[in-house]
Amino acid sequence: MRTELVTTLKRKATDLLKDLARDREPILITQHGLPSAYLVDVDSYDRLQAKMQLLEGIARGEKALDEGRTLSHEQARSKMARWLR
Repeated sequence: MRTELVTTLKRKATDLLKDLARDREPILITQHGLPSAYLVDVDSYDRLQAKMQLLEGIARGEKALDEGRTLSHEQARSKMARWLR
């Protein structure tokens, strides 16, 4: 992963965006020697968001199982039928 200073981002934003579009490799932006932000292309960001939503859904499902909040197949089918009308 590439690392750039925040001053480089200020001075060469257009060049960094071109590189980002071409390479699809995140760029770590540092400020005063410390990590400050990641610069990522839109498609990569959207994919990350979709993955996070999926993982959060799985985590909610596992929590529901642990808490005993489950439905039988028939109960689930009945509930889904109401939503799909």
